[in-house]
Amino acid sequence: MKFGVKALAVITAMALLTACGGGGTSSSQESFVAGNGSVSFVKSEKRVQAPALEGMTLSGTNYKYEVGKVAVVNVWASWCSPCRAEAPTLAALAVKYSDVSFIGILTRDNPATAEAFQRRFALPYPTLIDDSLLIGFKGSLPANAIPSTVVIDKKGRVAARISGAVTVASLTDLIERVSAE
Repeated sequence: MKFGVKALAVITAMALLTACGGGGTSSSQESFVAGNGSVSFVKSEKRVQAPALEGMTLSGTNYKYEVGKVAVVNVWASWCSPCRAEAPTLAALAVKYSDVSFIGILTRDNPATAEAFQRRFALPYPTLIDDSLLIGFKGSLPANAIPSTVVIDKKGRVAARISGAVTVASLTDLIERVSAE
């Protein structure tokens, strides 16, 4: 009887671990949550300050976001299918909205693979390689999926989040709403 309980516990644990990984073999892919594209918007009076967004980028330079401009912060990884799907949209909107700071935050990824991703999709904005920056969003709209995109207002406060891949319509609407404030 004791053997049966132990065997059942091992089988259950293995099934749970397999389910969390989504069948992938890379540890960077395990237990990530894909968003559904839902949009959260915070009224101006309820917004909290975004964390300082600064550090080393994929290209090896130091970057620091300066409060005073609207910012679009995209959390991504090269192994993430929705990230690949949204990359052309982000690149195009970064060019269209040149007065908005677009910033990437790489999470759970290999920098060499991420650099190739950045070149492939011609992302025209810096990507920070310190995913511990994500902890700073905990008190507002945290990056709860990969990808997640957070919009920061001109005062440096978290204004909105798209949980999952952005669309031209969803991100354009948020950029224009926050920029008009």
